[in-house]
Amino acid sequence: MEVAINTKIMAHDVAPESDWFKSSFSNDSGGACVEIASLTGKVGIRDSKNKLGPALVVPKAAWCSFVGLMLSE
Repeated sequence: MEVAINTKIMAHDVAPESDWFKSSFSNDSGGACVEIASLTGKVGIRDSKNKLGPALVVPKAAWCSFVGLMLSE
C-alpha cells in the first residue's frame, strides 16, 4: 500500500479542536500520547502535548491496518 504523507500541515488546519480525541488507554501522566481526528477517507494524528503543532494525515485504510497490527501484538 502506497501512503502519501503531508509533513507541512498544522493540526488546526486538519480539523477543528472538537474533532480531536485521545485514546481511552491514554492518561494525564505526561506520557507519549497522540490524538486522532476522523476525516473523510483519512485520519489526522497529532501530539496531544502540542495541539497547535504539526499533524500527520494518513489514509483511513493505512490507519486501520496499523491499529489492527498493534492489537494483534
